[in-house]
Amino acid sequence: MAAVNDNHDLSSDNGSSNEKRSDPQRVDEAYGTADDDTHHHLHRGLKSRQITMIAIGGAIGTGLIIGTGKALAQAGPAALLIGYTLVGFLCFLVMAALGEMAAWLPLPSGFTGYATRFVDPALGFCLGWNYWFKYIIVTPNNLTAASLVIQYWLPRDRVNPGVFIAIFLVAIIFINYVGVRFFGELEFWLSSIKVIVIIGLILLSLVLACGGGPDHHATGFQYWNDPGAFKPYILTGSAGRFLAVWSTFTTAVFAYLGTELVGVTVGEAANPRRVIPRAIKLTFYRILLFYVVLVFLLGMLVPYNSKLLIESNSKSNNASASPFVVAIKISGIKALPAILNACILVFVFSAANSDLYIASRTLFGLAHEGKAPHIFTWTDKRGVPVYALGLSASFCLLAFLGVNTASYTVFGYFVNLVTMFGLLTWISILISHIYFVNARQAQGIPNSALAYVAPLGKWGSVGALFFSILIAFFKGFALFCYKKTAAKGTVPKFDTSTFVTTYLGFPLYFIMFFGWKWYKKTSLLRPADADLYSGKARIDAEEAEFLAAEQVKKGGPETKAERMYRLTLGWAF
Repeated sequence: MAAVNDNHDLSSDNGSSNEKRSDPQRVDEAYGTADDDTHHHLHRGLKSRQITMIAIGGAIGTGLIIGTGKALAQAGPAALLIGYTLVGFLCFLVMAALGEMAAWLPLPSGFTGYATRFVDPALGFCLGWNYWFKYIIVTPNNLTAASLVIQYWLPRDRVNPGVFIAIFLVAIIFINYVGVRFFGELEFWLSSIKVIVIIGLILLSLVLACGGGPDHHATGFQYWNDPGAFKPYILTGSAGRFLAVWSTFTTAVFAYLGTELVGVTVGEAANPRRVIPRAIKLTFYRILLFYVVLVFLLGMLVPYNSKLLIESNSKSNNASASPFVVAIKISGIKALPAILNACILVFVFSAANSDLYIASRTLFGLAHEGKAPHIFTWTDKRGVPVYALGLSASFCLLAFLGVNTASYTVFGYFVNLVTMFGLLTWISILISHIYFVNARQAQGIPNSALAYVAPLGKWGSVGALFFSILIAFFKGFALFCYKKTAAKGTVPKFDTSTFVTTYLGFPLYFIMFFGWKWYKKTSLLRPADADLYSGKARIDAEEAEFLAAEQVKKGGPETKAERMYRLTLGWAF
């Protein structure tokens, strides 16, 4: 898999010389230590098990539970499996690239700091704001989704969905305001619930596929033969099968987005150089088990031409829209849809909670680098960036658009924006990693000095970068085939609104990049000039202090929470 090394402390030798040649003011700005101001830095309060479980549960959401249905109906089971496998491998390469940089230098500004230090400050600027835009859009979207889930039990004509949006909004603001320790513990248990639900769905799907359901019908690969493994998309023959596979990439990307959350949490991780490698390795197994296995079993349970599946794709974000509910209904089980709906509610609430966290920390990181107003660097005594949290939370008021059903179209456009912003984030991370590898090679830092090394190195990132650009560029290819995709009896018409929201991320990204280059007169950094050491000595000292404290604590009694975790999920995670 990947190389994980222990002898990664270079701060005493190379670090000291490089610290001397680095601008001391730059170190202060990067870490918020100027004048020893305790109100301008984050606290490393996230524990190893919290980071690990958050990394595992970070991308488990409605994209997997609900979004797979549309891809299955559009492309067929084989295309769905191929698409999720390829994009899953792409996601792992992105995470490995991020993990190598984060384990070397866990910056509070996250991956925006790596783009600034290793590539060009302009890339850090556009990456940071692009990522913030993504999360101030997706957070209200998830709040609206939560209100839709509630409508499974309480229709909107009985209780206005704005009531539930307000309740969930107050809840996530409170959780984020209390502090990172409480947030980390809550997200740990919410992510644990996600993992248990997914494992339960896998076991249930396996049982149903083997004939263990009420109808005792073992489907096996029946639906791969009839109606078939592929549903040709737009064209016929092999070209149609290829386009079917390609059409699943966008759905798969949306499902995997959020995995990079671990790159934002490193600034508050208690022992990042131990946590990050473990979280990245678990990402590979999570993709293999949770995504690939689950979509494989789904393709065995539901035919792509199922009327129930086609009907479910027109439903909202509650259990009725899930292809797994379709599989449950086909098998004759009646009680599980309501239970799965409750699980989906946990999924979207957890997603909204972590999305607000990411938005506030991203804005905090931008402010620390001078790319946002300095006021957003202010933190309270618990290390919470209050003003950054306040501004990010204010955009959650967009969720109240969900009170009007006519506004749901707007949220469909939001999803298009989020997917493109996510792809541009992955592209920027991969570019940063390529430059990082070039820089450490130019500055004589061997692989043995790193706590984690990406398994395919720089060339893995080069290949992933090429694939990501292709997906982003051809994301809206079906829009140009509107004459073939138009429903029977309708006049073919080019969807201008969807086209704009699909590709709007591109011009925004380049405007921010070249605008900052022009304003600040920045330039691409040469490998020998990249700053690999500023602030590293402090992080090394914090790590040594934490490890010493952990060594002392080992002699103490095991807490109830630690014992519960060890006896349940601790053996695997």
